[in-house]
Amino acid sequence: MFACGNNRVSQRPCQCSLHVYHAAALCIGAAFSPVNAACLLELSPPRVVVRFGDSLSANCTSSSDQIEGMGWESPYGGVDLTKGVTSLPFKINSVPEWAIEPMCYTNSRDGDQCTEVLPVTVYKMPDNVSLKNLRTVEEGQQFAIQCDIVNVAPARNLSVVWHKGNKNLSSQTFDESSPSNVSKSSVLTLTAHRDDDGAEIWCEAKLNLWPQEQGPPPARSEAHTLTVLYPPTFIDPLNETLELSAGEKMSLNCNATGNPLPSYHWQFPQAAQETRKNQDVNHPIVTQPFEFPGVYTCTASNTQGTVTKYFTVNKPPGIGPGAIVGIVIAVLAVIGILGVIYYKSKS
Repeated sequence: MFACGNNRVSQRPCQCSLHVYHAAALCIGAAFSPVNAACLLELSPPRVVVRFGDSLSANCTSSSDQIEGMGWESPYGGVDLTKGVTSLPFKINSVPEWAIEPMCYTNSRDGDQCTEVLPVTVYKMPDNVSLKNLRTVEEGQQFAIQCDIVNVAPARNLSVVWHKGNKNLSSQTFDESSPSNVSKSSVLTLTAHRDDDGAEIWCEAKLNLWPQEQGPPPARSEAHTLTVLYPPTFIDPLNETLELSAGEKMSLNCNATGNPLPSYHWQFPQAAQETRKNQDVNHPIVTQPFEFPGVYTCTASNTQGTVTKYFTVNKPPGIGPGAIVGIVIAVLAVIGILGVIYYKSKS
C-alpha cells in the first residue's frame, strides 16, 4: 500500500502529480514523462464560493476508460480510493477553515495518477459597518469620515464604496493576503460646502466574488446627515432703491440663507425710527407704509458672520408743501387773469 498526498491511500505507487489547466495536461513523474489526454479531470462546479460554516459539495469526473479508481484528498470530507467509478462526489457539511484545497485524484491501470484541486473561496460578510468621526463642520473646512468594517473575509475581495445622496463619491480596495476574517477601515476626506448641508452620506462594504447582481447584498452603514455651518447670504440683490408712494404699503425683503438661521436687525431713518420705536421689526421682511424717505438698513447675523443690506426709499418728485404752494399760486393767478379779462369784456 502506498500513501499519496494527505494520507489518501492508493494501491499503486504515486507515479506522478498532475495539475490540469484548461485543455492541456502535464504529468510530472520521475522521468517527467507526459500522460495522455485521457488523464483529464472535470470538476463540477469548477470553483466554489462558500460562506464560512456552510456546506460545500462538488463532483469529480474522469472521461478515461483506464481508470482503476478515484478519491478526494482533504482534511475535511476526504473520500478514500473508490474502485470502478469515473465520477465521485465530495461534500463538507460545515466548512470549518478559511483556506481549504480539496483535491480529486485518479489512479489508472498503468500506474499513473492524475490530480485536480478544487478552488474554494471561503467568505464572511461583515459583522458591522459603521461611520466614525461624525461632527458639525464649517464651510471651507476639510474633514474626514471613517468607515469601519468588522470581521470580513477575504479582505482581498473587499471594496468599500462611499455614497452622498444618489452619487458615488469613491471606492477603495485592500491589499490583504490573509484568507481569514479581518477588520478594515476606509477614510473619506472632503471639503465642506454649503450645498452639502443636509446631505446624507454613508458607506457600503461588498465582496467582489460573484457576477453582478449575484451573491449577498452589500452591508451598509447608517446614513449620516451632514451639518455645514455657513454665513448669511441675501437671496435678493444686496441693495435696493424704492420710490415712496403715498398711502401704499411697501415690502422690504431682507431674507437670507445661512446655518444657523440668521437673526435680523433693522435701522430706520430718524423720523421713521421715532414712530416705530416700540415695534418689533426684527424680521426678514417688513411690510408697512413708509411715509419717511431715507435709507433703511437690515443686518442678518449668525455665528458664522454678518451681512448688511441697504434700502433707499426716495420721495417721488412733485409732492410736498413747496410744490403744493406753487400749484395754489398758479391757480390763483390764472383765476385773477380770467377775472380781469371777464371784467374788461363787460365794460
